[in-house]
Amino acid sequence: MLEQGVGRVERSAEGVRLVLEQATASQYSNAQIDDYLRRKPPHFVWRPPLRMSIRAWASHGVDDLKGTAGFGFWTQPVMPGKRLPILPRSVWFFFSSPPSNMALAKGVPGFGWKAATLDAGRLPFLALLPTAPLGFLLMRIPLLHRLLWPVGQWAGGISEALLGVDLRQPHTYRLDWLQALCEFYVDDQIVHRAPFAPKGPLGFVAWLDNRWAVVTPRGNLGMGLVAPPERQWLALESLSIEPLIVRR
Repeated sequence: MLEQGVGRVERSAEGVRLVLEQATASQYSNAQIDDYLRRKPPHFVWRPPLRMSIRAWASHGVDDLKGTAGFGFWTQPVMPGKRLPILPRSVWFFFSSPPSNMALAKGVPGFGWKAATLDAGRLPFLALLPTAPLGFLLMRIPLLHRLLWPVGQWAGGISEALLGVDLRQPHTYRLDWLQALCEFYVDDQIVHRAPFAPKGPLGFVAWLDNRWAVVTPRGNLGMGLVAPPERQWLALESLSIEPLIVRR
């Protein structure tokens, strides 16, 4: 459990609520549960194939919730006691609000409620990494942008789908993280099949914070904080993570 700024983790008969109340743009606030920050190294333990199922809802819909939120698996880039950042890997249900613009998947908005994968540890991505500054410049040319973006997206194991569900209503979100692909379900209906599967190990996280970020293929980068106008929360009623037996 992690509480930063005015972020609070509230427990009740229905489960857990990750709450921000009176958050300001001058202070980072975060309410988070995870299974790696208090674990002795190695911090991250989850590998495919596995299934995560979680029942969740929020105080606001996608047009009114502010900051970022979500649940799933990732490698936290900066860990206590580590000098060097960890390359990002994630497979999760992820939300961000404007002014965030994390436009990583072609044809998918850079904000909203998504099912998403990212694996910056893939060999193709590592091979392209030294050329990133030149790539950012080249992709400012419209034709090269159209040609190069899919290459970078494939190299980074990036796959996203915008979810057309009401965040304010309870839904059961399921993730099947397999060896070669990932499947995302809402109320037992498949909503996204990603042709990538980030390598483990990853750590489980669920959070709500007041951050925004900009990351685009053209090299636009930025980060800041938002001030939600009222109390907001993400409720988690149940959670299960279990290994999957894949029958061939």
